[in-house]
Amino acid sequence: MTQTRLLLVDDENHFRSPLKKRLQKRGFMVFEAGDGNECQALMQQEAVDVVVLDVKMPGMSGIEVLAWIREQFQKTEVILLTGHACAADGVEGIKNGAFDYLTKPVEFDHLVQKINQALEKRQREEEKKQEADFKARMEQQMVATERLASLGTLSTGIAHEIDNPLAIIRECTEFMRLLLGKTEDAVFPRKKDFENAVGKIETAIERARRITHQLLGFVRQPETVFSETDLKALISETIEFVKKEAQNKKVEIVQDLDKAGGKIWSDAYAIRQVLINLITNALAAVTSGDIITVSVRETDLLAEIRVEDTGSGIPKENLEKIFEPFFTTKPPGKGTGLGLYVTAGIMERLGGKIDVTSRVGQGTVFTISLPRTRKACSLMGDNKDICLDILNTIKGDQPND
Repeated sequence: MTQTRLLLVDDENHFRSPLKKRLQKRGFMVFEAGDGNECQALMQQEAVDVVVLDVKMPGMSGIEVLAWIREQFQKTEVILLTGHACAADGVEGIKNGAFDYLTKPVEFDHLVQKINQALEKRQREEEKKQEADFKARMEQQMVATERLASLGTLSTGIAHEIDNPLAIIRECTEFMRLLLGKTEDAVFPRKKDFENAVGKIETAIERARRITHQLLGFVRQPETVFSETDLKALISETIEFVKKEAQNKKVEIVQDLDKAGGKIWSDAYAIRQVLINLITNALAAVTSGDIITVSVRETDLLAEIRVEDTGSGIPKENLEKIFEPFFTTKPPGKGTGLGLYVTAGIMERLGGKIDVTSRVGQGTVFTISLPRTRKACSLMGDNKDICLDILNTIKGDQPND
C-alpha cells in the first residue's frame, strides 16, 4: 500500500519534532513546517494526504491556512490542534472544512485514530467519485447500446431499400449528363442551370450512398485479415488519397516517421480506414496555412501512430462525446457522426486503442496504439483480452516475443 503522507504544521519545535518521530514509527511519511508560509511552500512541492495544523501560530493563523488548503487541495484532510481555552477555534475550523480538531496536549493514540479516520473518509469519497464516474460511463454506454440496437434492427432493411431507388436515380442522372453533353446551348436553354441541378443530385446520391454503407458496416463487420503490415508505406499511400483535398485547402501534410522498421502484424485495410477517417477529420478542422503531421513511433511491443493538426481544436465538453454514434459538430449535410465511432470500433477489433487530446484554437492529436506481438497485449489495458483472442487466432508466421 502507498505510505500515508502527513504534514505537521506547528511553530513549537519541541512539540513538533518528537511527534514526528513517533508518527514515523507508526509507518507514516511525515513532513513538517514551522508556520503557514512553510506549509504553503511545502504543499506546492509535495503531495500530502493529511495536515495536522496548529491554530495559534505567528503570521498566518491555522484558520487562514485551512482556508487556503481547502481552496487549493480539496482532497487533503485537515486536523486542527487547539489549546484547552480555544475550543471555539476548533469548532470554527470544522465549519470551514476541517475534518476534526484536538486539544493540546495531544493524546498520541487519539491523534493516530483521527488521522486514520480522516484517511478512511478520503478513501470513501474517492470510492464514491469512482462509483459516480462508473455510473456515468455505464449510462452513456447504455444510451449508445440502445441507439445501436435500434440501428441494428433497422439499418439492413433501410439501407437496401434506399440503395434500390438510389441506383435508379443514379442511372437517370447519368442519362441526363449524356443528353446535356450532346445538346447545344441554343437548343437547350438554361443548360448551365440544368447541369448545376444534376450536380446537386449527384452529390446527394453520393452522400446517401455513404450513409447506407456506414449503416451496413455496423451490422456486418468485415472479416479481420492479419498479415505483416508496413506502417510507413501504408501511411504514405493513405496520404496520397487525400493529397488533392489538402492542396485545395492549402494545407500541408507532413510525414514524421522514425528510423524504426514500421512492420507490425495487423490488418492493413482496417488501419487504412482508420487513418483516412482521422486525416479527413483533421482536414475538416484546419484552414489555409495549417499543418497536419502524421507520425509513427515504435517500441519492442507497441506501434503508435499520431495524427496531429494545428486547427480549431475540440472543446473540452465534446471530447468525451466524439466517439459516440451520431455525435457531430459539423453543420447539417456535412457529417453523419459515424466516422469516429467506426474508428473506435476498428481499433477494438485490432486489439488496440485510440486516445485524443485537444486545445481549442491550438489543435488536436489523435493517437492510435497497436500491439506488435503477443507480449504487447499485457500493455493494452481494457483491450488485453480482445488482443489475446486476436493473436491466438492468427495464422502464419507470428513472433511470440
